Amino acid sequence: MEPRKYHVFLERQGREGYVALVAELPGCLSEGRTEDDALKKVKDAIQLYMEDVEAGASSKKARLVQVTF
Repeated sequence: MEPRKYHVFLERQGREGYVALVAELPGCLSEGRTEDDALKKVKDAIQLYMEDVEAGASSKKARLVQVTF
């Protein structure tokens, strides 16, 4: 799969650290003690999210395509 770019919102959660939310992938998020930690972890979350999407598509005889606008 070729690399894709996503928009990630980083939100400070008091003294607890940061939450990283992926704008294009509803429900895809991660947390970390630092911004860098949250961003590293959200990359793993994106990968797992996309694996689930692709697995669901193949089980429904659908295919995942990419569009550019």
